[in-house]
Amino acid sequence: MKRIKNYPNLIFILLFSLLMTTSCEQDDSNSGGEQQQEDIPNSFSEYFGNQISRDFLGTVIDKNHNPIDGVTITIGDETTTTDNNGVFIINDATVNERFGYIKAEKVGYIHGSRSVVPSNGTNKVTIMLLEETVVGSVSSGSSGTVTASDGSSVSFDGNFIKEDGSAYEGSVDVIMHHLDPADTDMDMQMPGMLYAQNEDGAERMLQTLGMLAVELRGAGGEDLNLPDGSASEIKIPVDPSLMGMAPATIPLWYFDEANGYWKEEGTATLQGNMYVGTVSHFSFWNCDIPAEAITLCVTATDENNNTLNNLYVTITSATFGTRGGYSDDNGEVCGFVPSGESLELKVYGYDICGESPLLIQTIGPFTTDTNIGVVIPDNSDIITEVVTGIFNTCNGDPVTDGYVQLTYGNQTFTDVVSNGTFEIDVLRCSDTNTFTIKGNDYTNLQSTNDISYTFTTPLTDIGTISACNTVTEFIQFAIDGADTVFLLDNISASFYAESPNFPGPTIDIFASSDQTECFYMYGVLNEPDYLGTYDSYAFNGETGDTGFFIGECLSVSNENNNISYSLSALGEVGEYIDINFSGSYEDWDGNPHTITGVVHVLRDN
Repeated sequence: MKRIKNYPNLIFILLFSLLMTTSCEQDDSNSGGEQQQEDIPNSFSEYFGNQISRDFLGTVIDKNHNPIDGVTITIGDETTTTDNNGVFIINDATVNERFGYIKAEKVGYIHGSRSVVPSNGTNKVTIMLLEETVVGSVSSGSSGTVTASDGSSVSFDGNFIKEDGSAYEGSVDVIMHHLDPADTDMDMQMPGMLYAQNEDGAERMLQTLGMLAVELRGAGGEDLNLPDGSASEIKIPVDPSLMGMAPATIPLWYFDEANGYWKEEGTATLQGNMYVGTVSHFSFWNCDIPAEAITLCVTATDENNNTLNNLYVTITSATFGTRGGYSDDNGEVCGFVPSGESLELKVYGYDICGESPLLIQTIGPFTTDTNIGVVIPDNSDIITEVVTGIFNTCNGDPVTDGYVQLTYGNQTFTDVVSNGTFEIDVLRCSDTNTFTIKGNDYTNLQSTNDISYTFTTPLTDIGTISACNTVTEFIQFAIDGADTVFLLDNISASFYAESPNFPGPTIDIFASSDQTECFYMYGVLNEPDYLGTYDSYAFNGETGDTGFFIGECLSVSNENNNISYSLSALGEVGEYIDINFSGSYEDWDGNPHTITGVVHVLRDN
């Protein structure tokens, strides 16, 4: 087994990467000092395992982290495009047990991609596309060099060919991007994952010290490359933090866009702070140190054996350092890890809840592909929540191809909707209990607004949300589980810091429809913190009494009124007031009922 000490490079969900820590020496012997013969298959694809079907949910963004719409996404024979949120969904895509390849293409950007070790749940990926930025130009028939501002460069001998192999004459635009391992966005920018075929045909995991993406365009927009017998010199800068670790000679690898992995071809030498090498064609080129690895899948559950998703799982190797990924909707995260080492596993909650891990555990060593389970112990500061709801189209039909995004703190979790219902599991902090929901109808390209809610531990049923882009505000409610009533027009919403009728600040909301349906809600609020959970207003006339009531349009009495209300947003004039409510009550005739509802309205004054 080869053990390489590597430097950090951020790898996205489903890939545990390597980290150089002290040196770049390679050890060709195993821990017992005996030489081992590696079994290399006849075809590299034999490493991938059997074909399987898996679901994928992804986001494509630009360098400013803005979504890119209209990106063509391809997984095997399946193709789709991203919506206005940069999101794509492909279900039942044909991939392999140890390898899946997602391609992303749009005019104006260089080709992007992501490779993964597919997990059993929905595989979630993020791809950052790089613009086709022309760094410089050269002319056919003359040698020339194009240099970027960071010092990376490419030299040409003047010979170029078109895609059909015919010679090209004229001006050549050089599109070039240097990818630096010190850049935290590199994991989203680089193609595939750091998985490769070496010159002997064996699989390797890689640790990069820098990449260079080069694409050539003719005057008419033609894709160009180098003819047989021509060569170009490339120079790739080494980050200052890597200089003490960088080997004098390092293997070069190019990215095979057709197959989705890196291939070893040539070497580069360290000259000053640059790796310099010679290449015979253009794609992404990569300075990497290879190492043997296995795939590891980790499934996280709580003490009641409930799977936990959206948790950040890290693996630390004493030799290769730390990286990790997020658990999917089955609580699973998979990727490559170093073979033959004891590893430290840590599981974290969300950023908003602090940096302390929920679990620390020693695992391994592993010498073959392995699946393990870990149990997250109970923690009084962390609360398990389940958020459920119904997601309909604007016509009231169940959404069959869409997704719901739950934002908690600064993190967004996405759940695919295929039958009009959704369920999102999260672990929240005990001191932060609000979140927002947005639904997106992928088929009809319509969405809801961002709607604020408060958790009603342990289950928060938000009722029905509908994807209608043109709807700016709404009130909805359902009594005894019957059809949901929607009020979309003739809505007024007011806030009074000093109420003329009640002792304290109040909210007053009224809506009516052409079908003579009406809704009236008022609430007396706490001071000075208005947001929070309220019971029904008691009508006892005492100063300081607070609560909400919805009795004037609906037959809701004060007797046995157990409706609770959550005020999660109270914006300025022109901004939203968000209230969700649910519970049991008696009508004016003493008959028992249940009700659930959501108020998402614009404040008028």
